Amino acid sequence: MSTLPDVFADPEDSQLVADAKKDKPEDHEFSYTERDVILYNLGVGATAKDLQWTYESHEEFGALPTFGVIPQFAASSGVSLGWLPNFNPAKLLHGEQYLAIKSPIPTEGNFVNETRLLEVLDKGKAASVTTIVYTKDVTTGNVIFENQITVFIRGAGGFGGKRSGRDRGAATAVNTPPNRQPDAVIEEKTSASQAALYRLSGDYNPLHSLSPTQIDPSFAAIGGFDQPILHGLCFMGIAAKHVLQSFGAYKDIKVRFSGVVFPGETLVTEMWKTGNKVIFSAKTKERGTTVLAAAAATLIDTDMMAKL
Repeated sequence: MSTLPDVFADPEDSQLVADAKKDKPEDHEFSYTERDVILYNLGVGATAKDLQWTYESHEEFGALPTFGVIPQFAASSGVSLGWLPNFNPAKLLHGEQYLAIKSPIPTEGNFVNETRLLEVLDKGKAASVTTIVYTKDVTTGNVIFENQITVFIRGAGGFGGKRSGRDRGAATAVNTPPNRQPDAVIEEKTSASQAALYRLSGDYNPLHSLSPTQIDPSFAAIGGFDQPILHGLCFMGIAAKHVLQSFGAYKDIKVRFSGVVFPGETLVTEMWKTGNKVIFSAKTKERGTTVLAAAAATLIDTDMMAKL
């Protein structure tokens, strides 16, 4: 059984950050059924033809690996950031997501999420905050997922301390694509209702259902768009599905969110296999905007698995 330390202490932290890290969030429980698995799979583009992802009686029925971002979502998004100077939630951007699949994913279960502040960086005019979440099976205590979530808050810097983060392996890898044509490319057109469907997996942020001006006119000025946008974790899941379809199962995946996708747009995922890693990027076909960068998945060593 793995347990997170109470505090991820760092001698380079400012006193403000050191005190914030001592505020240990409460554990957060999460339960789900086969219905939730199917709903998530559909939310990231599975179709009625994909019976292994949409029909609970299929012999290979299971969750897509990126289902691992769902049990932790309420836990990580509930971490208080009000201690940051000039904190404004409207200026918060989801920067990066790292997911490691530590154990087989049950098709139903009862989990508990342990959450901690992992790293806080002062970027001058902004703050970068990384939270770590262990999602554990309540019965066995086994860690099923590890998530590291990095958010960027404009206007909340200037508190002192670290400006550059430490190397956390796959979670912080640069993942520059090789200078050659991709080994695989998959295009997938999202549905105009994609955000409406994905939100049922737990992210009810109105930015994915209403235009910013319908919520608050200030959101439109900050975001620079005038229509609902697709959840970042949704198009991460779609691109990750493309990696799975092209190269097989992976044990961890990391992305940087570099742009927005509007429901109905076509996501183009370009993939390069380098050893046991698949480096990938994703863009919108209609606008040519890169929306996922510095992204990679570490493939499962099938030869090693066969020996176990």
